[in-house]
Amino acid sequence: MRYNTLLFDLDGTLLDTLQDLHASVNYVLRKHHFPLRTLDEVRNFVGNGARRLMLLAVPNAEADPNFETYMADFNAYYPLHCNDRTTPYPGLLPVLQQLKQSGRQMAVISNKPNYGVQALTRLYFADLMSTAIGESAGIRRKPAPDTVLQAISALGADPSGCVYIGDSDVDIETARNAGLPCISVTWGFRSRAFLLEHGATCCIDRPQELLQLV
Repeated sequence: MRYNTLLFDLDGTLLDTLQDLHASVNYVLRKHHFPLRTLDEVRNFVGNGARRLMLLAVPNAEADPNFETYMADFNAYYPLHCNDRTTPYPGLLPVLQQLKQSGRQMAVISNKPNYGVQALTRLYFADLMSTAIGESAGIRRKPAPDTVLQAISALGADPSGCVYIGDSDVDIETARNAGLPCISVTWGFRSRAFLLEHGATCCIDRPQELLQLV
């Protein structure tokens, strides 16, 4: 066993949440008469939390005095629709079950608002994840290491036995800032070429490959 503690990103790593995020963004844009965003645009916007997502999606958001209204609309709509079309990536659940049975501790660490992280983790990974941490007031979001270090502390884990698993440049930087190795997955929101360009040192194309690496 190389690692006894596995720390997972959520969106693009464990769950394909893109269609529900896309629909929620466009709900807000449509309501306020802005041009709608494509699926690929939203794919490129995610990774730094809901606020950053909406800042990128809304035209001239930084200067818009009504931005907090748009943000409130997103936070009201998304919790009700965060699981309309969200699904675990194919082959992932059996791999997580094998890892759990082998004695690994696992946790979710995400920049998604904490309400979404808790709801989706309970729904899909309740018996698999020992803790789940989303974006909330008072703690810096990724790529700051704070939420990773909080999870390690909550698990009582030794950092030398921990590995971080994610699908983005934010995850690569997060792992680096926390002093952890990073496994980058290519089935999520960023391509292998993008990940390598942003410093990935270990990429996998299928969940089953995790069993060989950890």
